[in-house]
Amino acid sequence: MVQDSALRPALIFTGMQITIPRRPILLLLLLQLLVGNLMAQTANPQQYKYVFTVAKDGTGDFKFIQDAIDAMRVYPLQRITLYIKNGVYNEKIQLPSDNTDVTFIGESVEKTIITFSDYSGRGRHTTFTSYTAKISGNRFVAENITFANSAGPVGQALALYVDADRAVFRNCRFLGNQDTIYAAGEGARQLFVNCFIEGTTDFIFGPATAVFQACTIRAKSNSYITAANTPRGRQYGFVFLDCKVLADSAVTKLFLGRPWRAYSRTAFIRCELPAVIAPAGWDNWGNTANEQTAFYAEYKNVGKGSNTAGRVPWAKQLTNQEAQEYTLEKIFASQPQAVEDKAWYQPAPAAVFSWPAAQVAR
Repeated sequence: MVQDSALRPALIFTGMQITIPRRPILLLLLLQLLVGNLMAQTANPQQYKYVFTVAKDGTGDFKFIQDAIDAMRVYPLQRITLYIKNGVYNEKIQLPSDNTDVTFIGESVEKTIITFSDYSGRGRHTTFTSYTAKISGNRFVAENITFANSAGPVGQALALYVDADRAVFRNCRFLGNQDTIYAAGEGARQLFVNCFIEGTTDFIFGPATAVFQACTIRAKSNSYITAANTPRGRQYGFVFLDCKVLADSAVTKLFLGRPWRAYSRTAFIRCELPAVIAPAGWDNWGNTANEQTAFYAEYKNVGKGSNTAGRVPWAKQLTNQEAQEYTLEKIFASQPQAVEDKAWYQPAPAAVFSWPAAQVAR
C-alpha cells in the first residue's frame, strides 16, 4: 500500500523540498513562517554585525583576519568594516566572492602587515595559488595595509590576487618580487590610489582594467614592470596616472611593460620615469605579431627616462585630445545601458581608524 504522504504534492521553497500537509491551516502556517524568516533577513539589517576588529594582542573580536572574514554575513545589507590593529599577520587570507561590500582599515600602513611565503613550485602551488591575500568580493576597499609575500626571489609569488570588481586600495603597500599584484578578472575594475608597489619581473600583471593613481612603483631588477593580459576589444587595461617609478641601484635596464597576451593595453600618463628606462620602452615578449595588437601609450611623462625618441615604433604617444579619454569616469565606464553608482572611484577622505569601545576578545 502506498503511504499517504507519497500522494501529497511537494513544495519547493528556497532549495528545500517540503511535503505539503493535508490540512490547509498547517500549510498556511508553514508558508507564513518561511516568508517571515526571509523578510527578517532583509527588513532587519540591525540584527547583523557590521563592525569587526582584529588584534594580535587579543583585544579585538579575533586574533586572525581569516577568522573575522569567516564570521561575516555574506551579501550584507550594508557595508562591513574590519579594523585591523598594528601587527604582523602571518596568514594566507581569502575574501570569497559572496563577501561583498567589505572594507579593511589598518591602524597604519607601515605596521599593519599581512604576509605569507607561498610561491609557485612550493608543494602543489602555482602562480595563481601563491597569493598572500585573495580578494574576490565586489566593492572591496582597503586602506592603510601592507600586503606582502615574503618568499623572496624564488619565482612567481603573489602578494595580492584581486578579481573583485570596483575594488579600491588606498594608501596600501604591496611588497614582493615576481608577480606581486595579479589584477585579475576579465570584467573587473580596480583602483589603486597613493600606493607603494615593488617587485622584480611582471610585478603588476593580469586582465583587469586597473588604474594606478599617484602611486610609487619600485623596480628591484632589470626586467619588466607590467604584463597586461587585456581581453580583446577592451579600450583600457592598465593605466598609470601621475605615478613615480623608482629603481634600485643595481637596476640598469627597465621596461615599462610587455604583453602577456596579444591585446595587452598599458598607458603611462604624467608619470616620473627614471634614467634606467630602456630607450625602447616596451618589449614584444619575443613575438613580433604582438606589435600589431598590443597598445602601449605614453603622455607627458617626465624624468630622465621619459625621452620617447628611441621608443619602439609600435608604441603610441598620445595627443592632447586622446589623453582626455583617460579620466576615471571614462576608464571605468560600464555599458551605456547600465545604471551604476560612480562614487566608488571618486576621491575620498582618508579613513579614520576608529577602534570600537566594547570588544570581546576570543
